Amino acid sequence: MPPKQVQQLTSFKVYIRWRPLPDEPDAVEITKAQNQTGDYQLVTISQPSQTAGPSRGTKPWTSGASFTKVFEPSDDNRAVFENVVSQTFPRVMNGKICNFFAYGHTGSGKTHTIVGYDHQDIHQTGLTLSAGKELFQRLEELNSRTSDDQQLAVGLRMYEVRKKSAFDLLNGHTECFVREGPDGKTHIRGETETLQGGKVRVRPILIVPCWSFDQLRKEIEKGLALRATGTSTVHDKSSRTHAVFELEVVNKALIEARDDVIEKQSELVPHGKHATDVYLEENSKAYIQDADGKFMLNPDYTINRDRIAAAETTKREYEERLEAAEARVLEVFATSQHPCLGGKFVFVDLAGSEYYDQKASSSAAGSKQTAEERQEGRQINSDLFALKEVIRARALNQSRIPFRSSPLTMVLREYFLGSEDGFSAMILTVSPAADQYAATLNTVKYGNLVGIAGGDNA
Repeated sequence: MPPKQVQQLTSFKVYIRWRPLPDEPDAVEITKAQNQTGDYQLVTISQPSQTAGPSRGTKPWTSGASFTKVFEPSDDNRAVFENVVSQTFPRVMNGKICNFFAYGHTGSGKTHTIVGYDHQDIHQTGLTLSAGKELFQRLEELNSRTSDDQQLAVGLRMYEVRKKSAFDLLNGHTECFVREGPDGKTHIRGETETLQGGKVRVRPILIVPCWSFDQLRKEIEKGLALRATGTSTVHDKSSRTHAVFELEVVNKALIEARDDVIEKQSELVPHGKHATDVYLEENSKAYIQDADGKFMLNPDYTINRDRIAAAETTKREYEERLEAAEARVLEVFATSQHPCLGGKFVFVDLAGSEYYDQKASSSAAGSKQTAEERQEGRQINSDLFALKEVIRARALNQSRIPFRSSPLTMVLREYFLGSEDGFSAMILTVSPAADQYAATLNTVKYGNLVGIAGGDNA
């Protein structure tokens, strides 16, 4: 185990959740134990006793003391919520960001953990809706003694990352592009829209304000219907995207202020473009080519600097309007009656990791994969490797965090940077099924590296 670092930038908790398995006489053998302080758990994984083939007789593998908790197969979604998410409410209610990731092989229970399949049963509801329900209960208490103009709601963003793009699940699956802006931040924006009056708008991921839990549940269910699936090495209904569910505490003033920023951006674009066009046009007229093709000053034309200055003045007026709108957003936070404004829960249902061992490659589902789906699998693995490296770099307080390594880590950048005083956790979902031994072992090894790098036990 690497030596303990003098300074940890942030902790990253890792949990293991075993998928319940019907009676199977030949399952993966799992044992767990606590480290010397009793704060963290380690696990030992052994092959089924009847394993056949070249891997038979492989020695058991034991993790480091990397895991905050190892859940029993009988623990349901409610137990996971109470042990992992519930403790973070004080942070979110103080305006912090808390991130939760589900990582594992396809079919191991990631989507069941994050989303759930029965949204009415408290024991089966996924972490996202369970957090939303409790968040509304807390906001209702605050709203009961809050003026109408300061009433709090839950803003929902819901999108999936596939290959190098993001798709807005609350805006008709609109494709959005992941870019790093001149401000150094990651921006996720859709296609350019041309509006009346020459305005040009590039809308970011849509946020839907929900004023009741029932509205939140319905919006999430609508978005889930648009998630992309495909064939993996395990089955042909695999989630082929990383899905992000963001629950943010908002109010009407914050929503309106952010909408005004988008409006002011759309007003600025044509004036900024016009100023650039005027500058280029005036300067292009000021030069001509001689007989040898070299550029020289045009003696018959003088640059109209007044025209350039007028265009720049108009551009600056619209820049100031945008700056005022952005300042208004900060003012909303500064004048809020509640410190929870802007607090966020972020749940990430990571795409199923793919392990191309011989057994998986020869499986029925694996053989049905198209070339595109195999390429997607490689991209998914690349994303997940990049995520591990980001967690490691942050935990070791490295000067350079490799957020730009993949579209996934670029998207998660703002969540990580905004959660310095928040909380981040990963839930490893694994199956003790004998035919999933290799995938289970790889998943726990991944979590072991994350836990050692990102935990307080490093």
